[in-house]
Amino acid sequence: MSRRLLTIAGTLLFLVCGASAQAPPPEAMNAARKLVVTLKIADQYRALLPQLLLKLRPVVAQDRPEIERDYDALTAPGAEIYAPFVASMIDQIAALYAASFTVDELRQIEAFYAQPVGRKFLEKSDALAQASMQIGQDVGQKAADELNQRLIEALRQKGHKL
Repeated sequence: MSRRLLTIAGTLLFLVCGASAQAPPPEAMNAARKLVVTLKIADQYRALLPQLLLKLRPVVAQDRPEIERDYDALTAPGAEIYAPFVASMIDQIAALYAASFTVDELRQIEAFYAQPVGRKFLEKSDALAQASMQIGQDVGQKAADELNQRLIEALRQKGHKL
């Protein structure tokens, strides 16, 4: 999940900092929205909202039980409080995709992720990204250790005391 969270956060940051002033054509936006739905980006965002609201709860409620009860009711799963943010996020990410790919490319990407292999890739992508990162760290550490020893030995052979 962490790679997706980073992707969403990075995308949102990019949109805030450097959104294009020119709107993509409607056909591109429709294809991009379909891709965003297929990728289940809104579902990922919705999964983050309860964590965000849980962090906001003590700040807003200020340890007052009467406020906490109302806060919990307002922020319950499925509450409409999320809807404008989800819709805005979908539109902005769709605009980003529409500006980055042609309509045909968007359709090809969406077709891939709509297939069983694409859905399987989405399901496994977080675990694969985490495992790949761990492999990279492990190999990097082994390489650093071995290169350190080789360089020390080479420098010693040149007469350096290390």
